[in-house]
Amino acid sequence: MKLSIYQCFSKWRTKMLETIAILLIVLWLLGLVTSYTMGGLIHGLLVIAIVVILIRVIQGRRI
Repeated sequence: MKLSIYQCFSKWRTKMLETIAILLIVLWLLGLVTSYTMGGLIHGLLVIAIVVILIRVIQGRRI
């Protein structure tokens, strides 16, 4: 069975959001361990990652 263009785009977008969220969380953890100077930026990235995850949960998608 072939997937429609919308289904392919939806799967691609889901993978992209998951990858971005995981990357931001890893960078945040790295920032907590390594230095205080980048703390503000890293915590901002954490907030973005949490917002992405919350949007996915609210939309009823799998995390």
